[in-house]
Amino acid sequence: MKIRVGVFFGGKSVEHEVSIISAMQAIAALDKEKYQPVPIYITKDNKFYTGPNLGEIEAYRDIPAALKQATRITLVGGENTAVMQLYPPKKLGNSIVGEIDVILPVTHGTNVEDGALQGFFEYLNIPYAGCDVCASAVGMDKWAMKALFQSAGLPVVQGVLTDKKTWYDQLEAEVERIQKACGGYPVVVKPVNLGSSIGISKAHDRVELEDAVETALEYASRVIVETCVSHLREINCSVLGDLDECQASVCEEPLNATDILTFGDKYESGGKSGSKGMESLSRKIPADLPADVTAAIQDLACRAFRAINGNGVARIDFMMDNETGAVYINEINTIPGSLAFYLWQESGMAFDALLDKMIWLAIKRKREKDGLTVSFDTNILANNALSGSKGGKLGSKR
Repeated sequence: MKIRVGVFFGGKSVEHEVSIISAMQAIAALDKEKYQPVPIYITKDNKFYTGPNLGEIEAYRDIPAALKQATRITLVGGENTAVMQLYPPKKLGNSIVGEIDVILPVTHGTNVEDGALQGFFEYLNIPYAGCDVCASAVGMDKWAMKALFQSAGLPVVQGVLTDKKTWYDQLEAEVERIQKACGGYPVVVKPVNLGSSIGISKAHDRVELEDAVETALEYASRVIVETCVSHLREINCSVLGDLDECQASVCEEPLNATDILTFGDKYESGGKSGSKGMESLSRKIPADLPADVTAAIQDLACRAFRAINGNGVARIDFMMDNETGAVYINEINTIPGSLAFYLWQESGMAFDALLDKMIWLAIKRKREKDGLTVSFDTNILANNALSGSKGGKLGSKR
């Protein structure tokens, strides 16, 4: 019997369309001899839909029309499965649409990659691929991520966090604090919890800094301003595994059109169809680096992955000063664009094998979690009663 894989994608995120592209790539690559892919599309207002047509990229040229051919569902936990039910349910008769055995989230951005959706999967009590709630949340919050990497002794650039209220109420003080902490200009400004380079810009002076922060604040209520790495080379490396064992892919060097890799560089350079996602980005694989530098970056990638308790596949993005050779961790992407399959293909692992490993890791984690003690015998409710209008202390009388 084939394993029914619920592929979740879309969602209430500015990276909604990117998620669709990544999911279509994953659905096409799943080994159909072993798995039955079940596309589950999340609309921008968080409604769930399924249907065979939703597994084809052509359907998303006209999403309203595609949804008319699909079925709106809700999900509930079943016996080691998640049950898809019609929404709204039938007044009479069976409302069950189908079941899924494991979940493959291919979602990007806030509300879907940041632990929110992973919490829903935990509630369903079904295995799901990728990082858990905590790791997903840390991986999405660039400030929390930076603090965690620093505590783990990993190299990151100096940064300052500001927020909308503080920025507008104390503009002069914030500008001075940023200039002092970052050592002057240029600086890089980015929203604290977005991916795909959305809202990120480089500021060479105070005027550009104010414009950049205000732009970033349109996407998030908190913004990070970081020291700009001179003679920048961007190097990326993917990691696959869990705390027990992880491996790093070959490194890549994106050949971006600007001095900061933009959303357009990543996703709008793939021709008319626009369906290749990160695969279409101009890049050099493997990156032209000395063997010892490649090995050092791969080691840092695994250490960063373990630092957040990563699981499944992730991509760690690095910044390298090409003059000094200094390497800094920029961020970890817990659900990378295209699931970073192109890096694993260059490492000798086909996309279907990568997905197979991710699903195996999901099932392994669920089995390990099921073996943990989550309750213990107690007679606390039998021997104690609340007293008084405000309750009172629990505990047996002596």
